[in-house]
Amino acid sequence: MFRRFCQNKSILTACLLAAALTLQACGNEPEETVVEITKIASQQNRSNEPKCLTPLPGGENVLGGDELTVDATNSDEGYLYVKSTGENDDIKIQISCDDSVTYTYIIPKGDSVIPLSLGDGTYSIVAYEGVGEEGMYATKFAEDMHITMPDPYLPFLYPNLYVKFDIKSDVVALGKELAAGKGSDIEVVAAVYDYVVKNITYDHERAATVKPDYVPNVDDVLKKKEGICFDYAALMAAMLRSQRIPTKLEFGYAGDAYHAWITSYIEDEGWINGIIEFDGVDWTLMDPTFAANAGTKKIKSFIGDGSNYTTKYTY
Repeated sequence: MFRRFCQNKSILTACLLAAALTLQACGNEPEETVVEITKIASQQNRSNEPKCLTPLPGGENVLGGDELTVDATNSDEGYLYVKSTGENDDIKIQISCDDSVTYTYIIPKGDSVIPLSLGDGTYSIVAYEGVGEEGMYATKFAEDMHITMPDPYLPFLYPNLYVKFDIKSDVVALGKELAAGKGSDIEVVAAVYDYVVKNITYDHERAATVKPDYVPNVDDVLKKKEGICFDYAALMAAMLRSQRIPTKLEFGYAGDAYHAWITSYIEDEGWINGIIEFDGVDWTLMDPTFAANAGTKKIKSFIGDGSNYTTKYTY
C-alpha cells in the first residue's frame, strides 16, 4: 500500500515554557532569580540526586521484524522502543490514540524511543518506508493495541527521541548542581530556567539551515552555549526530568509561528501550563527563548498571554 506524506519543511522548532520567576537583566555570570514561592515551597530541602530512567527493549511484545522493530513490551511504562537497522534511511512511524491527532516520527538508524504521551487508550501504530519517488511510502506493518499506564507521569520522565539524556550526560550533572540546596521542585524549575535564558544564545544560522530530521544533542548545546528553540526546550526538559520533575515538551503555535514550550508538573499544584512569575496568587505565561532574545515590553506582553499559544503535539 502506498501513501503520500505532505512534508512539513519546517523542523519541529522549539521554545520553552516554565519557570516561576521575575526576569532580571542578564550579566556575565548567571544570578539566581529571586522568586516568591511561599505557597508551594517545602520547608525541607529536596534531594538533588539525579534519577535517570532507562528505556529498555523487553522482547516479549514486538511488532515488525528484520530491519525495523517496535518493541511494546514496556508500553505500560510510557514508551515504545524502536530499532532500525536496514539500508533504507527513510523510515517513518505514525501513532495515534483513539481520536487524537496523528503523530509522525522520522526514525533514525539504531535505537530510539517514542513516548506514549497520549495516555491510556487504543493506539494505532503504523510503520512506513520510503519507496521510489520522493514522498511515496509503503506500509511495513500496522497494528492496534490497548495500552494502560499505571503511572501517567512516566512518559514525561523517560528520555525519548526528542529529549535524549542519561546518567552520564553533562546536562544531568548541571541539573544536579543547579538543584543543590533547593527546597522544592518549583525552585529547581526557576534555577534551571534562569541558567538557560542567561547562558544560551540563539543560533540564527542553524535556524536558517536546520533539516526536518534534526534533534538536539543536549550536551553539545550546553558546550557551545547556543542553539535554536528546539535546543532550548530539550536542554531544560532533560535537566528537569533528571531531577524527577515530569516535564512535557509541547509543540504548537505561538501566534502564527510554529513553536514549542515546556510544561512541568508540580506536586500539589498539578501541570503548570505557564510561568513567568508567581505573586502568591497567580501564574502568568512565559516563553524563555523569547525572554533570552528579546526584552521589549511588547514581546513580554505577548508571551505573558496564554491565548497566544495553541498546543498541537506533546512529547
